[in-house]
Amino acid sequence: ENLPPTRDNDVKVQVRACALSWIDTKLLSEIKLEKELLPVGREISGVVLEVGRKVTFFQPDDEVVGILPLDSEESGLCEVVLVHEHYLVRKPEKVCWVEAAGTVRDGVRAYTALHYLSHVSPGKTVLVMDGASPFGTIAIQLAQHRGAKVISTAYSLEDKQYLERLRLPVARVIDVSNGKIDVAESCLEETGGLGVDIVLDAGVKLYSAEDESASKSQLLPHKHDIITLLGVGGHWITTEKNLQLDPPDSHSLFLKGATVSFLNDEIWNLSNIQQGKYLYILLMIPILEDIMEKLSSSIFRPQLDEPIPLYEAKVSMEIVQKNQARKRQVIQF
Repeated sequence: ENLPPTRDNDVKVQVRACALSWIDTKLLSEIKLEKELLPVGREISGVVLEVGRKVTFFQPDDEVVGILPLDSEESGLCEVVLVHEHYLVRKPEKVCWVEAAGTVRDGVRAYTALHYLSHVSPGKTVLVMDGASPFGTIAIQLAQHRGAKVISTAYSLEDKQYLERLRLPVARVIDVSNGKIDVAESCLEETGGLGVDIVLDAGVKLYSAEDESASKSQLLPHKHDIITLLGVGGHWITTEKNLQLDPPDSHSLFLKGATVSFLNDEIWNLSNIQQGKYLYILLMIPILEDIMEKLSSSIFRPQLDEPIPLYEAKVSMEIVQKNQARKRQVIQF
C-alpha cells in the first residue's frame, strides 16, 4: 500500500500471477535471513508500470517474468511490486501469465541440474525420479530436448498415466507405488547393464526401512540403489542436503569415476556481494530467457494446478509448505 519511491534500477510491476514455492526456513536461518515474517511468493509475471531512470532493459507496458531475490523484502502476492531490473526478463506474448510464473523456478532447477551440473547431451540416459512432479516434468522435457533418453519413476497409477501421455514419451516408466519394483534392476535392464549417465533424485532413503516411515521408505530409493544403477562416469544430482556417504559408497563411486552434485536452486542468488549479482546477470538472465522461449514454442509444458484466486492463497501456501501439492500452485490476480 505504501511503496517506496522507485529507485534508479527498479522496475515497478503490476503482478498478474505469482507461483507459490516451499520456503526453506533452515536455509534462511543459516544465511541470517530468517525473520518473524517472511515474504511469500517469489516467482512473478506482470506488466511494467514504471521504470527507474537507469533502467535500460524495460519500459512501461512491457510484459515481464522473474524471480524475486532470496533477500527480497517484497512479497510476490501484491498487486504492485518493485523489482531490480536484473531479476526480470521479457515474457513472450504467446505465454500466459500463469504458465510464465509457474514454470520459471522449475526451469531454473532443471537447467542447473542438467546443464551446469551434469552437461546432458544426445545419447545419454537420464533417470528422473518422481517425473510427474512439476520439477520432474520440466527436467524430462529439457533432457529430451537435448537428445537424451529418459527413464522416470512414478509414485502412483495417476503419475504413471500422466508420464505415458507426455508428448514425447519417456523410454520407461517405473511404477514404484507398490514398493515391489527394484529401480536399480529396472534401470540396468533398460540400459543393457551399463547403468544410467545422469540421475536426478527426489530425495533418497538414508537409513534402513525400520528407521523411516512406511510411506517414505516405500517411495524413495536407497542411496545404494542409486550408486548401483549409476554408469561409469555418471553424475548423481541429489536434492538430499543431508546425504551421508559411507566409505563403501565412496569406493563404489570411485571405481565408476562417478560424481555427486547437490542441487541447490538458490545458488544463483545466495550472495549479496558483487560476485553474486554478477553471476545472476551473467548466468540467470540467459536461463530465464531460454525457459520463456521453450514455453513459447511448447517444448516446456508445465505441470500446473488450476489458477488460484488471491483469497485462497493462504490455504494453498499451507499445502505447499507441507509438501502436499502435486502440481505447481499459481495465484492469479
